[in-house]
Amino acid sequence: MDTLLDPLSYAFFQKGLIVATISGALLGFIGVYIVLRGMSYIGHGLSHAIFGGYAAMQLFAAQLYVLGAGLWGVASALAITNVARRSRLGADAAIGVVTTASFALGVALFARFGSSGPAFDNALFGSILGITNAQIFWLLVVTAFTGIVVFTRYRALMFTTFDPEVANVSGVRTGRTEALLMVMLSLAILVTLTVIGVTLVAAMLVIPAVIARMLTDSFAKMLVLSTVVGSFAGLVGMYASYFAEVPSGAMIVLVGAVIFIIVLAATGARGLRRSAGLDSHTETPARQGVR
Repeated sequence: MDTLLDPLSYAFFQKGLIVATISGALLGFIGVYIVLRGMSYIGHGLSHAIFGGYAAMQLFAAQLYVLGAGLWGVASALAITNVARRSRLGADAAIGVVTTASFALGVALFARFGSSGPAFDNALFGSILGITNAQIFWLLVVTAFTGIVVFTRYRALMFTTFDPEVANVSGVRTGRTEALLMVMLSLAILVTLTVIGVTLVAAMLVIPAVIARMLTDSFAKMLVLSTVVGSFAGLVGMYASYFAEVPSGAMIVLVGAVIFIIVLAATGARGLRRSAGLDSHTETPARQGVR
């Protein structure tokens, strides 16, 4: 017990534990909408796009790099949504074009002008042990904002997620709803990059949601389960990273992967059948078996 409680004697670890748990819960919660829409790749893409804004802002005001990265991420998300809706390009193609170009721009800017702000590797892999009170504050703000939006726009978000064409005909402003979802996603990625980093944040958007989908047919229960799995992975992963002496982001994802394997072994073919429709966001809730 003394060994288990030893990390809690360090203030930096206490902050890291809180942030890891909340970050896992936030990504797991919003990841349900992303996975059910068949847009799992967008988490990977937007995290790279945000890196472009992170680099660009260094040229003007390094101390405002979070603001620059956030605005860049939101703009990239809205651009992806607009391109996918107004052209024959699918969402995956739009994500690939916008986000890879943004990431390449970030790498080019760093190579040409260098960095006067936080280290390059902190943006890529996260630096949870250097978390500040301000970062905790903004993580809580974004988490609260996401919860309020989902609570007030629950039906519109669910309808748009499963059947955007019918939702649009039924009077739901799907364009605005999709844009709102992309803004929430961008902010969630931005405030959790410190914990997990650009290279791993997408995994925590997908793994908890897939696990929840394998366990239930209920959309509401999926939201709860995915949030719980994400927070548990964050908590246990942070603890395990201390004793294993590996980066916290990597361990959090590995814990999520272990949970996935356990659930897969427990649910077997039934769990696989439940998750079989995740790549098709045009199916209705009934056809996907989600209530």
